[in-house]
Amino acid sequence: MESSPSNPNPHSYQNILMMRHGDRIDKINPLWLDTAARPWDPPLVHDGMVRAFKTGQKIRSQIQFPVHRVFVSPFIRCIQTASEVIAALSAVDFNPNAKSSSDVTDIDKSKLKVCIEFGLSEMLNSIAIRHEIAPKDGKFEFMISDLEAMFPDGMVDRSVEPVYKEMPQWEETVQGCTDRFLGLVKSLADKYPSENLLLVTHGEGVRTTFATFKGVDVYDVEYCACAELRREVSSQVGFTKAGDFEVITSLGQAGIKYQGQ
Repeated sequence: MESSPSNPNPHSYQNILMMRHGDRIDKINPLWLDTAARPWDPPLVHDGMVRAFKTGQKIRSQIQFPVHRVFVSPFIRCIQTASEVIAALSAVDFNPNAKSSSDVTDIDKSKLKVCIEFGLSEMLNSIAIRHEIAPKDGKFEFMISDLEAMFPDGMVDRSVEPVYKEMPQWEETVQGCTDRFLGLVKSLADKYPSENLLLVTHGEGVRTTFATFKGVDVYDVEYCACAELRREVSSQVGFTKAGDFEVITSLGQAGIKYQGQ
């Protein structure tokens, strides 16, 4: 949270960052699909890990507020992206020459908490995932404990009740996916009104969120693109009132291209 310049108490701002994952292997090496056990769940390539870490550093150096919580899609490309971003945000010493989490020697585990949220998943229809590579039974399964182990010890908050307790249904409509992302942003923001959140998700989530609150048509969302939202929150004893979200441009809307840009 950050204070409003005009009235620091009791008004403040809540900030939400919604970020796409990094470069996925099947887009760089299509032959990966031929032997993949989970062709619908491609990991990042090395350049994707580097891009994610560098984006985390950019967020850390450019935004004027702390990130308190990270929520992440269970797809491996998002987990890997979030892991790199968290390392960049939580490194005890900021090293501009560092390229990935492997260059971070010491992490402040008290900086933030991370949780896996099914509602941040990829759009589950044949527009985003081809029928021939989707699970035959339409069930997208994840070993959550294995995914959580990819984050630093002590940073996963297992006490958090997810908004979506299971995966969205396969062959959801585009409108259904849009409603899912927008509803999730509001649900998480309302659940943690005094905290700033980073949501690591997929291109459709960033596109939908940015386009809705900016009021524009988005035609491209690059890897690690980030939509930054802010709303004013007024807190009194036993009562919190929140305003509408607006798109903030302090990150330069890097990676999001829209009509009129």
